[in-house]
Amino acid sequence: MVDYLTSSQNSGLSHTQIPRKPDMKRDVIISESWNRSYAAKVNQSDGCGYNVLENYAIKNILTENHNLLEITKPLMHNIYELVKNSGCILVLTDAKGHVLDSFGDREVVDEAQQINFIPGARWLEGDVGTNAIGTAFAVGIPIQIIGSEHYCQKQKDWSCSASPVFDQDDQMIGIVDISGHSNTLHPHSLGMAAVLANMINMKLRVIKMNQKINSFNHKLSKLFDKMSDGLIELDRNDCIIHLNPVVKTILGKPERDIIGKPIDKIMNIDLPTLVHTQYADSLIVKNKDHQQYQVFIEPFMDKDSYKNGRIILFKKIPDTKKLFKRGLAVETLYNFEDIIGQSQIILDTKHKAALAARSTANIILEGESGTGKELFAQSIHRNSARKEGPFVAVNCGAIPQQLIASELFGYDEGAFTSAKKGGSAGKFEQANGGTLFLDEVGEMPLDQQVALLRVLQEKKLSRLGSNREIPIDIRIICASNKSLHDAMMRGNFRQDLYFRLNVLTIQIPPLRNRRDDIQLLFKHFLHNHEIQLGRKLQIDPKISPFLENYQWPGNVRELQNIVERIVCLAEDSQISFSSLPEEIYSPTTSPFLDLPPGGYCDSKEERQRKASENERKKILLLLDKNGGNVSLTAREMGISRNTLYRKLRTYQISN
Repeated sequence: MVDYLTSSQNSGLSHTQIPRKPDMKRDVIISESWNRSYAAKVNQSDGCGYNVLENYAIKNILTENHNLLEITKPLMHNIYELVKNSGCILVLTDAKGHVLDSFGDREVVDEAQQINFIPGARWLEGDVGTNAIGTAFAVGIPIQIIGSEHYCQKQKDWSCSASPVFDQDDQMIGIVDISGHSNTLHPHSLGMAAVLANMINMKLRVIKMNQKINSFNHKLSKLFDKMSDGLIELDRNDCIIHLNPVVKTILGKPERDIIGKPIDKIMNIDLPTLVHTQYADSLIVKNKDHQQYQVFIEPFMDKDSYKNGRIILFKKIPDTKKLFKRGLAVETLYNFEDIIGQSQIILDTKHKAALAARSTANIILEGESGTGKELFAQSIHRNSARKEGPFVAVNCGAIPQQLIASELFGYDEGAFTSAKKGGSAGKFEQANGGTLFLDEVGEMPLDQQVALLRVLQEKKLSRLGSNREIPIDIRIICASNKSLHDAMMRGNFRQDLYFRLNVLTIQIPPLRNRRDDIQLLFKHFLHNHEIQLGRKLQIDPKISPFLENYQWPGNVRELQNIVERIVCLAEDSQISFSSLPEEIYSPTTSPFLDLPPGGYCDSKEERQRKASENERKKILLLLDKNGGNVSLTAREMGISRNTLYRKLRTYQISN
């Protein structure tokens, strides 16, 4: 037993007067509370609350707890209606144990005043010994203290049930208490106190959530209004519920004449084309200043894929003449968020590219065709200090050799027979102040590599047919589907140019090295088609292993094209095994066996084993599809029945 129980207290009470309960956990809580009361030197023969705030201090705590009181009062009155005239009083305290409010049956309120159980009084264990409020405050859980379980003599005729109140951050902000005479104890008073506390907790969380939502909506509304593009929000009936100032200038009408009206009554456009497709390149509108906007639409779908409204975007179409004067040849579309993938290798590559974007150094992007080198290049530009400048892309492998110089460096009038009047700016001039992306730079002829090196060194150029030097300020991002270092070692790429360009080299991984992303990319591309088609496509899960085991020699671009092909051939919104191209599931036509060592498989034996596994899976799937019919399966595989039977024995397949 605890120390203080071995001797009498100030009032002469001994440990035999401490109640014994079957619930040992509760018994321990009360015993420990008595121990704390004894250690605090609480006068056991008394029990009045002498720690009472002055009137000005009471006003202060009422002000500080205004929100808590506003929430709690109605709830407490509802609970009081259940126990009215049963000899009860309801009490609310603040986070420090001060009584904020109390009300109940008149005679009980009067008796509570006799022991200073009143607003402003503090009822912690250190003030008045073991009591429901103070003990609930100490242990942080609902507790009921009945009669003689109270530490002090003047409280032993009372029975009290208290429960802590927590805010949305799980911080205790007060106590609710239901107290009364021991002989009139309501059997559910503790439960009602706990329910009341939970109701307050829930109300506080709802208020906090509403505040966050209102704050978010306020910020979103500000962003909505400050966008340079136009935005209209439609409800599920295609009526306008919100628009930003840009749209008002486009429509040329006051807001009161727009809000609540059906979109087809406001805009003179081909409504069916707009609302039944994700986007339409042909939908162009103008404002009174003849600024053109392209119209896009994005539906809002709920969890059951039902339409829940739409957003219409009016994207400003740049003035091509102004853009040319600025040197902007290509609009940058992509950012790092557009690079789909969760595999560690692609996350590391994106992180490295993001770090590279902060610098001004030249960059080489190396990767197989279709891995997304230009997507990385545009993302680097968008996150660099040059993001406000132009991004100009040129495919060095697609320009005829005799035209590379004029394309890159431009020409003056009369430089050659077919030269335009007034001449033409080259890609370097167009990219001035921004980024020049040289795709397939390894295909550039050696003599033009010399000219490129000179421009990079001197930071100025001369157009063909001109002696005038033009200063330029550009950042170079190069891309190649083969190793520029190997090309340099073979003499196909100038060493001095390589070392000028090779400040930062980023390897873009092929799709076969990021297999965790195949399903993610497949679903991403498929979802884009679902939006365009306006319908949901069902995928047979049996095709997943074939997608993951295929080598994807064309990388992400090949996957995107195959998804488009699958969607075109899908019947009744079903994407099944038969929708896949043969090269994905056929080991005889798959490029799987032709991969060099160091690819996805390390040896020819391993590659052959994987091919056999794919063929076995194909046979099983076709047999399942054809209901075990060997003839149909053999016909679809393009082999004889005998050959198929032999393969069944080889792969130990029992039909």
